[in-house]
Amino acid sequence: MSLPLRITFEQKDYTYTVLTRSITRDTTLIRIEMEGEEYELTRGNDGYWRSDATISERVDLLAAIARNLSLRYRIY
Repeated sequence: MSLPLRITFEQKDYTYTVLTRSITRDTTLIRIEMEGEEYELTRGNDGYWRSDATISERVDLLAAIARNLSLRYRIY
């Protein structure tokens, strides 16, 4: 498990932890844990990362986290 990462989204701070080990360019699934819940981010055929969440308030936040992780690990 990695150290907690932070992101500010819509003027609110969130902390999340990446559960997936050894993220590379070939990674197609990233698991994260945020506020006691686990989420999966998957890379689509178009190269964009998407979440498995269906709750409308979390979709934009998870998309921002996916962008943050893709830039951090250079997997874009």
